[in-house]
Amino acid sequence: MAGRVLVVEDDDRLAEYISRGLLEQNFTVDRAATGRDGLFLATDAQHDVVILDRMLPGMDGMAVLKAMRAAGVRTPVIILSALADTNDRIEGLTAGADDYLGKPFSFAELLARVQALLRRDKGGPAQAEAAVLRCGELELDRLTRQVRRGSRKIPMQPREFRLLEYLLLHAGQVVTRTMLLEAVWDYHFDPGTNVIDVHISRLRRKIDDGEPEALLRTVRGAGYMIAAG
Repeated sequence: MAGRVLVVEDDDRLAEYISRGLLEQNFTVDRAATGRDGLFLATDAQHDVVILDRMLPGMDGMAVLKAMRAAGVRTPVIILSALADTNDRIEGLTAGADDYLGKPFSFAELLARVQALLRRDKGGPAQAEAAVLRCGELELDRLTRQVRRGSRKIPMQPREFRLLEYLLLHAGQVVTRTMLLEAVWDYHFDPGTNVIDVHISRLRRKIDDGEPEALLRTVRGAGYMIAAG
């Protein structure tokens, strides 16, 4: 599935880390360290995905993104930013980003999101809309922070919402405990507790109880998966 990725990041060490990881996955990588150079490459070359830092010298990432969309460039964009609260994410997605990943992040998660966008672009099973994630009748709106299954509105605590969002971003894929600890709890170590099991159990009751089909599944010895059918 490898393709061509543009990395627009002014932190040279981080840009090198991302680029090296992508190259190891057989991607072709172009790099830019400023917003203007990034915009030039994004509009002048053919890329499958753009990884765009939000805070860039001269021309920030939001301005680059808006200029790309105004120029008719529809290349999928993942914004990277230390600004990652709800309002920041909403602003980025509304401006035309396809995904938004807060710093610090794990490369495994970034790679998974790049691959999901590539599958979507090729008509695969990734989500069709950046702001709304779906699996069967289950729908999560990242802008309004609402979750529904069919006509039923499902109340979510913030951590439950984040957990479900991550699972839906990887719908049809096995998500490991390590991935969940990094992405949902910001743990880069195993805390040695059953925190994941407790939250998965609560989430399963909320989305699957009383429904004819269970969407949230445990993959024994591997992790968890959300999938329909």
